Amino acid sequence: MKMQEIRAKAKSLGIKNTFGLTKEELIWRIQRVEGNFDCFGSANDYCDQLQCCFRDDCFRFAEG
Repeated sequence: MKMQEIRAKAKSLGIKNTFGLTKEELIWRIQRVEGNFDCFGSANDYCDQLQCCFRDDCFRFAEG
């Protein structure tokens, strides 16, 4: 997901002041608001957060 899309999602969830945050920091905030763990980028072949919209990106990011 591109940063512009992530910022739009954050805005729709009422998260303000998104500029200056890294992609990971913003995703972690979104994850907390959505009721998920703020664990983006830490998946190691398994993730039990099935409702997280960043799940697929997380696996790719964690692979490096």
